[in-house]
Amino acid sequence: MPRALIWIIAAVVVLVLALGGLVAGIAITTPNETKGALDTELEDVTVIPGPRPSPRPRPKPRPRPQKVADRLCWPTFGANPQRSLARPHARLGLPARKPLWARGLGDYMEYPPSYCDGVLYVNTYNGVTFALDAETGKVLWRRKGNTHASTPAIDGPRVIVSSHDGTVRALDRRNGRELWRVATAGKVESSPVVVGGLVYFGATDGRLFAVRSTTGRVRWAYHTGGRINASPSVYGRRVCISTYAGSIFCLDRLNGRRLWSTYVKRDAFRYESFYASPSTDGRRVFCVSRAGKVVALDARNGRLLWTARVGGYGYTTPAVANGRVFVGGFDGVLRALRTTTGAELWRVDTPGRILGAPFVAGNHVFFSTLETETYGVRISDGKLVWRLGMGKYSPGIVTERTYFLSLNGMLVAFRGRDAPPARRR
Repeated sequence: MPRALIWIIAAVVVLVLALGGLVAGIAITTPNETKGALDTELEDVTVIPGPRPSPRPRPKPRPRPQKVADRLCWPTFGANPQRSLARPHARLGLPARKPLWARGLGDYMEYPPSYCDGVLYVNTYNGVTFALDAETGKVLWRRKGNTHASTPAIDGPRVIVSSHDGTVRALDRRNGRELWRVATAGKVESSPVVVGGLVYFGATDGRLFAVRSTTGRVRWAYHTGGRINASPSVYGRRVCISTYAGSIFCLDRLNGRRLWSTYVKRDAFRYESFYASPSTDGRRVFCVSRAGKVVALDARNGRLLWTARVGGYGYTTPAVANGRVFVGGFDGVLRALRTTTGAELWRVDTPGRILGAPFVAGNHVFFSTLETETYGVRISDGKLVWRLGMGKYSPGIVTERTYFLSLNGMLVAFRGRDAPPARRR
């Protein structure tokens, strides 16, 4: 056999082996697009009821008329089950120059507080849940737990708290007494949301849970096949969650049946990875990948509608209001995108990195940077109109009269400049 032919055959063999190795490598490094499944065994999930309550004392005489709390609640991370992070009808103006009060909580808050009936509930990263009087900042009670990277969810007489030790607990809103506890096999960074008596949250073991808010009993659990750090978004019968495996799942919130799942590709060989929570306007589901890709999916079937980008890493849950999606990146730029097309309407540059979610209050959107600055800009054109030299992570929440800002370990209350006067009971 001629030597030239031998060399040609050898080259072909080497090429075939190399292509085979490449295919095998892709198969190993690219995760399967699992459809997920309901977990009916729940062998590693424990429900622990709290102690029985003692008999209630006789009610005290009613006090004299006094100022009453703001009526507009912010009961969960994102303001509502959709996680829109928006109160476009809260016409209270920009924050006043001087705060009403400021309270140091001994550690930073990765997520903002929740609020209802004159009381704020907030988690610190070192594992303490606080209840504070919203008018004065006075601590009403505190309860020690494990590491918290979430916002408590308010549900009637209960406040629901998730922890890194894999537990989700219901506490009595009056005194912080534990009512029940669910222990899972993974960490729970997910901020719970309560709809129709069911608490929804995800765990890093890849499962999305629905448990009864009165008892903690598991209604259903769905295994997505990807790590979950995000918080679920609920709209109607649909509950949606994003995962580190690059997937977004939407399930029937009553029985856990899969409605659709979509895997988002980064390139020909890799999937995206999602830390940020999904948000929705009812027609579309929005999310930002850790690599900075912004995606909009059809809420009915999961079809990819459009994509955009933020600069650097993307960890901000999108805020949605007035036909706009507001997202930030590690390049320090907050972008306003059109909900229907993803077209960029405006951008505002800051000398920092945006990690936490922005929120909308009336005509303004607020956001913080890791370099401890907080900004307010007009939603119409992105003009910078307010700035505070404190911040970090998600900046806060709003009622019809008051801003409550979580600023790198400080919880600060500002009355809105155009806020209506306080009512009396």
